[in-house]
Amino acid sequence: MIDAVHWMLSAGIIAAAVMALKGRDLLASVIYLSAMSLMLSLEFYLLQAPDVAIAEAAVGTGLSTAIYIAAIKKTERMEHEGT
Repeated sequence: MIDAVHWMLSAGIIAAAVMALKGRDLLASVIYLSAMSLMLSLEFYLLQAPDVAIAEAAVGTGLSTAIYIAAIKKTERMEHEGT
């Protein structure tokens, strides 16, 4: 049972990472990166490393997401319809 959870979490982590890399919208990529970090912290917790899980959840999911979103808000969109 627990092996199935590990496999599903691993697949979710990989899928979120690929979506973050392939995304054309920066805000959506940051959200996918945050979801990947949240699943990674859950994986750490299941691997009986709660201190690492808490650090990953706080820094990876919370702080870095806030910093990325603040940086995106300070930039301008320079996208053109034809390209």
